[in-house]
Amino acid sequence: MCGIAGVLKHTRSDLSLVVAEMVQAIRYRGPDDTGVWCDPSAGLGLGHARLSILDLSPSGHQPMRSASGRYVIVFNGEIYNHLELREQLGNVPWRGHSDTETLLAAVEAWGIEKALQTSVGMFALALWDGVEQSLILARDRIGEKPLYYGWHRNTFLFASELKAMEAYPGWSREIDRGALACFMRYAYIPLPHSIYAGIRKLLPGTYLRLAGTSQGGQWPEPKPYWSALAAAGQDAQFDLTDQSAIEELDQLLRDAVRRQMVADVPLGAFLSGGIDSSTVVALMQAQSSRPVKTFTIGFQEDGYNEATHGKAVAQHLGTEHTELYVSPSDARSVIPNLPSMYDEPFADVSAIPTHLVARLARQHVTVALSGDGGDELFGGYNRYAWGRSIWGAIAPVPVALRRMTAGLMTRVSPERWDQLGRMVRPGLPASLRMSALGDKIHKLAGVIDVANPGELYQRLVSQHCEPDSLVIGATESGIWADEQARLLTRQDLSEQMMFHDLVGYLTDDILPKVDRAAMAVSLETRMPMLDHRVVEWAWRLPSHMKIRHGLGKWLLRQVLARYVPQQLIERPKMGFGVPLDSWLRRDLKDWAEALLDEGRLRREGYFAPALIRSKWVEHLSGRRNWQYFLWNVLMFQAWLSAHDRSLAPALSHH
Repeated sequence: MCGIAGVLKHTRSDLSLVVAEMVQAIRYRGPDDTGVWCDPSAGLGLGHARLSILDLSPSGHQPMRSASGRYVIVFNGEIYNHLELREQLGNVPWRGHSDTETLLAAVEAWGIEKALQTSVGMFALALWDGVEQSLILARDRIGEKPLYYGWHRNTFLFASELKAMEAYPGWSREIDRGALACFMRYAYIPLPHSIYAGIRKLLPGTYLRLAGTSQGGQWPEPKPYWSALAAAGQDAQFDLTDQSAIEELDQLLRDAVRRQMVADVPLGAFLSGGIDSSTVVALMQAQSSRPVKTFTIGFQEDGYNEATHGKAVAQHLGTEHTELYVSPSDARSVIPNLPSMYDEPFADVSAIPTHLVARLARQHVTVALSGDGGDELFGGYNRYAWGRSIWGAIAPVPVALRRMTAGLMTRVSPERWDQLGRMVRPGLPASLRMSALGDKIHKLAGVIDVANPGELYQRLVSQHCEPDSLVIGATESGIWADEQARLLTRQDLSEQMMFHDLVGYLTDDILPKVDRAAMAVSLETRMPMLDHRVVEWAWRLPSHMKIRHGLGKWLLRQVLARYVPQQLIERPKMGFGVPLDSWLRRDLKDWAEALLDEGRLRREGYFAPALIRSKWVEHLSGRRNWQYFLWNVLMFQAWLSAHDRSLAPALSHH
């Protein structure tokens, strides 16, 4: 895991210094070594910050030149099958044993597209072709590793993170209000956009080529070498029996885990005690001659603590387990660092515990495996079963009638619904006695009037359904995930939602969350579930092997049951979160109030203040829980403040 940055068509004499400063801005991604290589005649500079994982010797140094001298590469990530590729490449005079050298040799032998198609791994790279005088950028199939690119006047820039671009001399960028509207809907900025107008994220599974003769502002078209849409378009394997499916998945995941356990540095795994992380750790331990190092953080608050579950699984598997209970103030102390850590506005609150567990793991290991991807591939999120049930119930009812019903439901205030709930509560069975009844009824009203399943999915994942009305001067930008989802031919609603999450929520939220949270402490993370062969296989499964009797991840649970007793892992799904709603009412209240000040919002000119202020007042009163909507606003405001220190309010710790 490393950081890369570079320029093309830089016309000043300070080329190497500029690239070195860009790399320095992301040095935490690669604290072990840095390097810069330049071709002044093309105005090209490639920069690299290295976190040494394979081949710790100088022969793994980057930027790396190919044996013929034609290509120079900077590479971030891992090629897990690079030893097999070396065998296929035959008699090559290897200088070291790094996967970067293997990839370079593959490019020389087969060309860029075949080299990418034969590589199993996670990566982002920049490759200079000295013969064709062109720059190639490429990104792994699912998008585990980040890569931004765009023009700064007439100079082409690229980097693992935006802060490397911001280090370029004279950097000046306008905030993309259409992307900001997307952020207010989703809590992240989706592909291909960034927070800055004219700066893009490279699409997963693609590469692009930019000729050295290109004029400023010319945008090369990303070319796919792999497609999630093609993988999801395969016919389901209806001939698989339950037992053969369990056996195949076990072997496939074993192989993915085995490949990802190769490292020349200490390695471990995150272990929450949930299905996904427990499966990864179980398969690691089954293939390890010594106890695997595992890590969990715990919270004292009920409903947020998974540490006891992780410990129970660790004890059963015999891992070398480390757990750390963090206080609320420990967790809140991460918040001031989030704008810098995430580089652009990012409002998934689970970034806080993710960073804490990464920080804990980094004290013991340099590489950590995680279970990310299991939900999207095997039907783990509650909305997959819940959304199908809701649509099945409401679809026969005319839309006009549903809209009228929703209007009646919201005409009664949440407080009044709560009062009615308290009146009838004594006569209800325990299963129907729910807290915050009014809040839940209003949320239900927000989804029952949808016109089609696609709109239902968008409502379920939206934190604000009309962001154009909130962001001044904005028209919400179209996003890549929606384009891909519209092309999917599958009719099953749960599968449609899973695919949308695979190309959207996973790529745009989960993967950046883990990458930045871990890279901030120089920890490499690996995700065996996202081996593209696992992804392709999972999409050949019939839906009933993923969701059965309303229970998600059915097949994954059967694999895990081979290694861990079911009673240790069969429990309701728990999010990796923090008690944000109460924090905003108490410990974070003054900090939030300063960022949400009406006069401040008007001066900055990004948000219409009235809606924000009304929801803030409602949240403080306890009448409604607007924690996620407010956190979106606060994370943008905090990010904006980090770019103008004079605006930043202090975050007090209690």
